[in-house]
Amino acid sequence: MTHRDPTALVDIHNHLVPGVDDGARDMPAVLESVERMTRQSIRRIVTTPHIDGSLTLDAARLESRLAQVSEAWERAAAAIRETFPEVEYLRGHEICLDVPDVDFSDARIRMGGTSFALVEWPRLQLPPGTVAALKRIREKGFRPIVAHPERYQGMGAALGVAGQWRDAGAALQVNYGSLVGRYGPEAQSNAIRLLRRGWVDYLASDFHGHASLKTYKDEAWAMLREFGAEEVLTYLCRTNPGRLIEDEPPLPVPILPPERRLWARVRSMLRRSTA
Repeated sequence: MTHRDPTALVDIHNHLVPGVDDGARDMPAVLESVERMTRQSIRRIVTTPHIDGSLTLDAARLESRLAQVSEAWERAAAAIRETFPEVEYLRGHEICLDVPDVDFSDARIRMGGTSFALVEWPRLQLPPGTVAALKRIREKGFRPIVAHPERYQGMGAALGVAGQWRDAGAALQVNYGSLVGRYGPEAQSNAIRLLRRGWVDYLASDFHGHASLKTYKDEAWAMLREFGAEEVLTYLCRTNPGRLIEDEPPLPVPILPPERRLWARVRSMLRRSTA
């Protein structure tokens, strides 16, 4: 059994189950990805392959999909235990809310079997009724975490909806790559603005296990450390995701220090990315 290290960094959003989605294609890719994460001090991983929420309303199709993921995840878990015994490798899913009422009752689709569920909406669009959908999930006793809210189209002009999601009982997870411009200037600006409001509960890689991709963890850490945000990083990358694994709610995260140089740096990065 893997010894749980409460001081380890935790990554709660990545695609490291071999051959089940657009993430890691095979076992070598999984092991290379885990090795890369261990070099970045990540020792606890909740991997989150894609699943459509509509499958939860069809028992036979759901069981077929979950059985496929289970078989691949168990093979990966065995290989990781042998090669990286210090790593804790758990399973969840990134659940696409492609229907209004998803059934979260099967523990296999939730984060490590906890009450938390990582959710997203299709095609990075914001459909009407997102706040009501999250309220329904909470009313059923589950805890939604909205994946990469900074990347949704139109979020820059509608950032307040993220606050409404939090008021409805949802937590927010921002991608490391967004902070350093991986998804473009709007996602970067949105990520910073969410952090400035104290609305981000978790940072994670959303790493897809391809050799050509990066986790962007080190780059994001370097950027935030430059502005004195060490305490913020501890909450977002260790404390709160560690609490998730224990099925405990996230603690409030301090806002970024009031540092004018932060915005000067962000504006400079935005100008370079659009040049």
